[in-house]
Amino acid sequence: MEIAFLIGRIIVGLYWLNGAVMHFTQAQSMVPYAKMKNVPFAELAVPGTGVLLVIAALSILTGVYPVIAVAALVVFLVPVTFMMHNFWTVEDQMAKMNDMVMFTKNISMLGYTLTLLAIPQPWAFSLGF
Repeated sequence: MEIAFLIGRIIVGLYWLNGAVMHFTQAQSMVPYAKMKNVPFAELAVPGTGVLLVIAALSILTGVYPVIAVAALVVFLVPVTFMMHNFWTVEDQMAKMNDMVMFTKNISMLGYTLTLLAIPQPWAFSLGF
């Protein structure tokens, strides 16, 4: 079980790390999209959320302070889910469907993120405390 947990942590950690990289390397396209979705201070919000994702990814990958990972992901997922994927306000059916899929994906990721709090610490194969 511990190996499966480690493999899962690596997969999830790399997923969030990839998201963080995208927030920094694709900011030129992400900022206008965030502005279109009425995100306040989009120029700061995009890299700021990238920082949250780096913190979460590194914490999950290393097992160091996993509660910090959960906090960072909750702070990321709740506003992003409701601001960026507000499918109930979208008129275009294709865009609405895409936002609905992203909304439900984010809600499910929020659920799994909260379950990390139930895993006894220190985590198996953790580099930290």
